[in-house]
Amino acid sequence: MALMFPRLARNFVKNGYFPTDEPTLERALAALAPAESSTGPMCILDPCAGEGVAIAEAAHALGRERVQAFAVEYEAERARHARQLVDRCIHGDLMDTLISRQSFGLLWLNPPYGDLSKDTNGNVGYQGQGRARLEKLFYQKALPLLQYGGVLVYIVPHYVLDAELVGWLTRHFAELRIYRAVEAQLKQVVIFGRKVRQRDQVSDSVKATRALLLQIGLGDAEAEELPVEWPFLPYTVPATAEPEHFYRVTMEPEQFAEEVGRLQGLWPTLDTHLGAAQQSLRPPARGLSHWHLALALAAGAISGVVKSKTGRVLVVKGDTHKEKTLQTEYTERDDGTVAETRILTDKFVPVIRAWDMTPGSLTRGEVLTIR
Repeated sequence: MALMFPRLARNFVKNGYFPTDEPTLERALAALAPAESSTGPMCILDPCAGEGVAIAEAAHALGRERVQAFAVEYEAERARHARQLVDRCIHGDLMDTLISRQSFGLLWLNPPYGDLSKDTNGNVGYQGQGRARLEKLFYQKALPLLQYGGVLVYIVPHYVLDAELVGWLTRHFAELRIYRAVEAQLKQVVIFGRKVRQRDQVSDSVKATRALLLQIGLGDAEAEELPVEWPFLPYTVPATAEPEHFYRVTMEPEQFAEEVGRLQGLWPTLDTHLGAAQQSLRPPARGLSHWHLALALAAGAISGVVKSKTGRVLVVKGDTHKEKTLQTEYTERDDGTVAETRILTDKFVPVIRAWDMTPGSLTRGEVLTIR
């Protein structure tokens, strides 16, 4: 099977999209085999599937008639191509999906590469203490989807292997092996492992594996190239029941367009939702205090044209939004290291805006803001 559809190849570098190179893919698949003891179907997942070639090739390598291949892909054109190759494909972000936990015997994870950027509130959406990277975020999200005894194939740049990620890998997986990808441009390594229940006590062999991964991550050691013929017993992929949930939380664009077309708009009749007669508001039992007025303005309950006794005319609109304040605390541990704790606290900020429409006013036409 061709590694990439010709139409996609033209935008290969332009879109920053680099699928697993073909020699690496072929050699990595040689390390996998179906579990002979199980006769049920195998469910396998690629949560960053691209055009779906890697997970489709994995399905064929394991025996296509016994495999249910699942994929998630963010980019629309690649998702359309992936749907031709796999059994089920979600067009969307993995972070915006609901997928049953421990439902897959193989997790093929070649995530996006790069640092996470902060949103407007200063959050990166990453639960960890080390460097916030996309590779680690996708690992955190995808790990619960792999069943115990299932196989991980994790393809990332070697320099992503910091102490935090290496700690996760050595706690969550046994039989860890690491190899250098055949194509050296992206400095990728391929990590194999079998998921186990989290271990608190580690053996000498696990410590040695951890040390090797850290050395490769720092560039002090170089992993061996992925062998042409797999020299060990293969990683056997267990059978699993089909996941109960596998869908996108928000509506896919095609699904939304279909619903709008079916309903001839967002609502069958516009008057039902927007043309209903509004009930007249009853006056309060007593006059509002300045505090009541401020609360009502901030909540948006009072809006429109307001005329004061002095003749000033304002068009008023109030609103309240939520901001997050960051507080950082440092605690010294017994071993002398310093732990950093970041606390984000919600803060509700009322904002009242008034458009000055007073005839002859020096600020006529200006928007005044009260925070």
